[in-house]
Amino acid sequence: MKLRTGEYFIQEVFRSLRRNNWMSFASIGTVAVSLFVLGVFLILVLNMNRMASTLESQVQISVYLQDDLKKQQRIDLQSDLEKMQGIDTVKFVDKDEAKDRLSERLGDQKYLLDALGDKNPLPDAFEVTVKTPEMVETAAKAIERMEGVESAKYGQDVVEHLFDITRLMRIFGLVLMLLLAGATIFIISNTIRLTVFARRKEIAIMKYVGATDWFIRWPFLMEGIVLGCVGGILSALALRSFYAAMAAKIYSTLAFFPLLPQYPFMNYVTVAIIISGMLIGAIGSAFSLKRFLEV
Repeated sequence: MKLRTGEYFIQEVFRSLRRNNWMSFASIGTVAVSLFVLGVFLILVLNMNRMASTLESQVQISVYLQDDLKKQQRIDLQSDLEKMQGIDTVKFVDKDEAKDRLSERLGDQKYLLDALGDKNPLPDAFEVTVKTPEMVETAAKAIERMEGVESAKYGQDVVEHLFDITRLMRIFGLVLMLLLAGATIFIISNTIRLTVFARRKEIAIMKYVGATDWFIRWPFLMEGIVLGCVGGILSALALRSFYAAMAAKIYSTLAFFPLLPQYPFMNYVTVAIIISGMLIGAIGSAFSLKRFLEV
């Protein structure tokens, strides 16, 4: 592209934006709102995925032992567990320690344990962690079949439910993103179409004197890209403020919540949002031009 041609294209873009300033503002606003909602859903889904992965990595298997298990049998069982493939750590928790832990969890309601007196109905147990979360279910089933084991429980259900929620959010977010992108493309397309319609005779003359389709198309494509880029920048700035406020609120109440760090996460989101806005603008412009180039 020659320098003079590039200057002509840029002049045409700004002339068109001034001529249709209200529609341009409407297009920028639609892009900004649509991309902001898209960005919010993207942030929520990615953070829920991180939380699910964190919880999954912390899942442990509680292996409850039979009451009549002798000490040597327990030692042998612990040795067998430690030798199992995929097992990371094995920790023995006797019934007294288990009762103390339960008392701490009950807090102000620990008086409920007083009704038991000196009796302790809790079993001895092993706390088993695995090297990879994917092995939890297989390891629990194998351990449950071992001699001396009453049952083997793990918190995988919580993680699976969390993944179900994340999956639903991802699907809902994707559908909403597509609808918003469609609405934005429609608005930008109409904005560009007004400009093209006002210059339809000029475009026809340019076609007749030999101007190529791309020479005619470039100013309008650039206008759509500019509209999408400005909307994307406004959306990205709003998203950065939103995420900073959300992170401050969460950390003030849940200090150990596994939130994605603001940097460089929001830098990636900013780039993705601005590029998405530019693509949407270009697509909207392309749709509006197709009809008028058929001379």
